[in-house]
Amino acid sequence: MNLNANSVDSLVAEIQGFSGSSQDVNHLNNLLKQSEDVIRSQAATFASCLTQLDPSIHSLGYLYILEACTAGPIPEAQANELVLSVVRFIDVCSVAQIRLVPDKFISICKRLHEQVMILGAPMRAVAPLLTAIRKIQPSSEHLTPLHPDFLQVCLLSKCYKTGYSILEDDVYEVDQPRDFFLYCYYGGMICIGQKRFAKALELFHNVVTAPMSSMNAIAVEAYKKYILVSLIHLRQFSATFPKYTSSVAQRNLKNFSQPYIELANSYSTGNISELEAFVVANQEKFENGNNLGLVKQVVSSMYKRNIQRLTQTYLTLSLQDIANTAQISTAKEAEMHVLEMIEDGEIYATINQKDGMVRFLEDPEEYKTCEMIEHIDSSISRIMKLSKKLTTMDESMACDPLYLSKVGRERQRFDFDDFDGVPQKFNL
Repeated sequence: MNLNANSVDSLVAEIQGFSGSSQDVNHLNNLLKQSEDVIRSQAATFASCLTQLDPSIHSLGYLYILEACTAGPIPEAQANELVLSVVRFIDVCSVAQIRLVPDKFISICKRLHEQVMILGAPMRAVAPLLTAIRKIQPSSEHLTPLHPDFLQVCLLSKCYKTGYSILEDDVYEVDQPRDFFLYCYYGGMICIGQKRFAKALELFHNVVTAPMSSMNAIAVEAYKKYILVSLIHLRQFSATFPKYTSSVAQRNLKNFSQPYIELANSYSTGNISELEAFVVANQEKFENGNNLGLVKQVVSSMYKRNIQRLTQTYLTLSLQDIANTAQISTAKEAEMHVLEMIEDGEIYATINQKDGMVRFLEDPEEYKTCEMIEHIDSSISRIMKLSKKLTTMDESMACDPLYLSKVGRERQRFDFDDFDGVPQKFNL
């Protein structure tokens, strides 16, 4: 479209006239692409015309103009107004129209994230970014560039439950590796806030074992938390990496996490006084890494580990004996730990307040309640879906030319059926 002196009014008229059928919207998209340089150069003028457009009807044109208006530096006085405009647009915009230019939609959402961070009000972006994710996602299996931003604002505003809502989705499609690293890292921290340590461990494990060609700070921080959460949740830590971990991670992660490796070694001795002394000596290192709170939970988990081991040997034990054996200062403190473990379902026991005796019990779950049957059924369905997805991905990979080319180059020169004693691999 050849824009003249009346270019602004002409373009607004085009937006108003071609925002109906899908064919018209596609035509409008082509016109807007041709006019993009003009829109950017006259962004201030176009911004004043946004009042003539309905963001729910003219979403595509509104998005082009809004993206151009937010592309440059935003004066502090206008930051709040910008946040309100973007939030309103995200809430009412047409999904069909914004998906024609997803990069622009993601761009204005990221500007929203940037501005609420500058304003020190991350909570203002929680609901809008969740709405934006659902609108731009082709499916719940797709990880968008907005996932990390959403989880970060949830984390900063302590909206852990809201953040956890998207962590329940199984992700199979990732566009950018960095998005995946940040998604798992922030997601792991949200799970810690929710005391869902098993899920946190899974997410940090994904970061540590993800393919990487060079070391990155996200993986290092995730590894530190992976160690701490392993000690809190599993009461142990294995320094051995899974075979599928990248060679870069296996060579470098431990070098960047020495105090945490040493903490795990101290934990494995079972000596609480030694562990506490180590934490005091390295407190500044843990504080600088913003991990001191988790480290204190590690110390507390050692008491629980020692109590848990007692359940494997004794049926009945006094609180004082538990305190002595588990290296706890007083019987009262031992009672507190036992009550916490009962509440969290880590042990099954009753406490006789009269004589201070603890009776350890078997797991009362009989796996025949309606809730348990529904849980098992849901787990089986999820595993079947995952198995089907893996089969599809395996078949797709088996037909991928790049994969076949790489396998062909590394294929053994000889078969064991033809020759005896042939080495498995030759370095020619």
